[in-house]
Amino acid sequence: MALNQKLGLIAGNGRFPFLVLDAARAQGYDVVVAAIKEEAFPDIESHGAKAVHWLSLGELSKLIEMFQREGVTRAVMAGQVKHKQIFSSIRPDWRLAKLLFSLTTRNTDALLGAVAKVLADEGITLESSTALLEPLLVKPGVLTKRSPSAQEFKNVEYGRAVARGLSQYDIGQTVVIAESACVAVEAMEGTDATIERAGQLMASLDPGRSTLARELTVVKVSKPKQDMRFDVPVVGVKTIEVMRKSGATCLALDARKCLLIDGDAVIVAADAAGMAILSE
Repeated sequence: MALNQKLGLIAGNGRFPFLVLDAARAQGYDVVVAAIKEEAFPDIESHGAKAVHWLSLGELSKLIEMFQREGVTRAVMAGQVKHKQIFSSIRPDWRLAKLLFSLTTRNTDALLGAVAKVLADEGITLESSTALLEPLLVKPGVLTKRSPSAQEFKNVEYGRAVARGLSQYDIGQTVVIAESACVAVEAMEGTDATIERAGQLMASLDPGRSTLARELTVVKVSKPKQDMRFDVPVVGVKTIEVMRKSGATCLALDARKCLLIDGDAVIVAADAAGMAILSE
């Protein structure tokens, strides 16, 4: 147990920060939260952290000064920060503006990796956001009562090849497939929006003329060199509901590289919808 040790938590949106906070407290950490104003849920204030400080995107100097003042030398990032927020809504302070200017590639991996280096230079080590949540990392195998059909297996095989090709460029980690044809590719909009877009595209096809079956397969992969400190693939019950509404029947994930943010409830929801979930 890490009795009386401090841990910094940089909190974005969703339930992920709350799970990390609960797990850290259970292991004896005093948690100091840096809550991102544009993203974090307000009730993080009343979730048992030692302290909660609200910062806007771009306030890198304020983040460093706050952690140093609180005596934080180890920190984790948890929760989504929308890609479009990072590159459109951000108002960088001088330190972050200097960092942005130095980047040769303007993607999230490059930006967050550079932020991690700046934190390390200031004595704050950024650690894996899943280190405290190992039980929620997806296990290998067929996770649902139903196994994928022969066509769904073909979709998964093709989808993995497409998604892995794209993920190395940090474009997105999710593709949606119908009968070995790529219907939608994730960019900055996020997984759920990509699935919704695929469903809308399929619904717009003339059923009398389309050669594609309506059933969709969603494939979500990790990056070739996935940095588990940030931008970890996450799937929750909401994703299953979006899949159901969009006509998706199968979900493929990378084993031990994706978090089931709602735990076994994700599997229960998929079983109720007659879906198959495969992890390799």
